[in-house]
Amino acid sequence: MTEPAGFDLRRPWSLHPQVAVRPEPFGALLYHFGTRRLSFLKDPDLLRVVRALDGQPSARAACAEAGIDRARLPAFGRALATLARTHMIVPRDEPEFTSPERELEGGKAP
Repeated sequence: MTEPAGFDLRRPWSLHPQVAVRPEPFGALLYHFGTRRLSFLKDPDLLRVVRALDGQPSARAACAEAGIDRARLPAFGRALATLARTHMIVPRDEPEFTSPERELEGGKAP
């Protein structure tokens, strides 16, 4: 399988430390407090993948943990590549970016 340009599913990834996650019925909202960028995850499965990133050795393993089958992996790789380009997720092997996921509840910042 070809990896999305600039994104390696074999690497460990993590939510950026300045990103908060707010679950919604359609998926989730991600808000980056550093860039003030808002991203919509329009698929609950993608939210499961993002939540699984910190606990898995690679993005591919996070997809497997979230129940994403091989046929859907290219689409999830593209979605994760977009999240990486917008700095919502970062390579976990860069120590300054490691952080546990934060949740926004009731619209309050962490």
